[in-house]
Amino acid sequence: MIPFYPESIEIHLDLRNTLHPMLQKLPDGISEFTFANLYLFQKSHQYKISKIHKDGGNNESELFIITGCDRVANSSQLEKFFMLPFGIPEQPFLDTLFKDHTTFKCASESQSLLLLNMGYEIFEDRDNFDYLYKRENLADLPGRHYHKKRNLIKAFVNNHNYEGRPLLEEYLPDALKILDEWRYSRIENGSDDGDYSAAKEALEKSELLQLCGGIYYVEDEPVAYSLGEELACGKSFVIHFEKAVNGYKGLWQFVNQAFASIITEHYETINREQDLGDEGLRHAKLSYHPTDFVKKYKIRQKTIKTI
Repeated sequence: MIPFYPESIEIHLDLRNTLHPMLQKLPDGISEFTFANLYLFQKSHQYKISKIHKDGGNNESELFIITGCDRVANSSQLEKFFMLPFGIPEQPFLDTLFKDHTTFKCASESQSLLLLNMGYEIFEDRDNFDYLYKRENLADLPGRHYHKKRNLIKAFVNNHNYEGRPLLEEYLPDALKILDEWRYSRIENGSDDGDYSAAKEALEKSELLQLCGGIYYVEDEPVAYSLGEELACGKSFVIHFEKAVNGYKGLWQFVNQAFASIITEHYETINREQDLGDEGLRHAKLSYHPTDFVKKYKIRQKTIKTI
């Protein structure tokens, strides 16, 4: 049972049957708001879940609240936040949430406009905008804008004997091998291990979380995989994890294009998540010419200035 705020619990697998259908119906397509994402990244963000009565009364209309804590960029400070994927409570309770937390995080565009009219401060969270691409653009790479991408893919295809397969349970050990090699390369180059723990658990529990993807081989050696799920009422497919080993020119571009080519055509867009303010990652995502962004906002109470 999910307790009423301020009590809270961790997001465990038993909650999937309750939360997954509700999250799938959210129209905005915010990548954080899938059950798999909340479950897999709960340690990174210290996610907990509570519920409240929507109108503050004792009726059956309830809202779920996700709370958490992030480290402030370039600082040792921590920022407590809350998220409201399913709606906004009455203002007295909203003010209570702001007393307990610094920031309302991952607010949708419609939520930000509503709270702006209620007198709160609104900030675009550009580092966490999700990148949206037309599925057919990533699959076909049309026009001169994608000329360099096509050349890199051609180099990979012409120089390697490759094969793509659905990422079924029998291939999970190969995907884990790719992930371990990806992690080793990062550490060897002086970086941290990124989202390794979440990516590993995603593979191990992909069937329980109903994640799907593809895995790619060169000369029968596993070299890359993609893993994700649908969101935005089934109109979009989000790539949660995409990993590849080093040493194959054009491999990343090939995997991007190949996976976009095999997912079903009823997905209008592919969501490749955020760049987290990383300049290199931002350049890479922009080089694929997104058609739109899933915008997200941070919301805070206005600071009262004293003279």
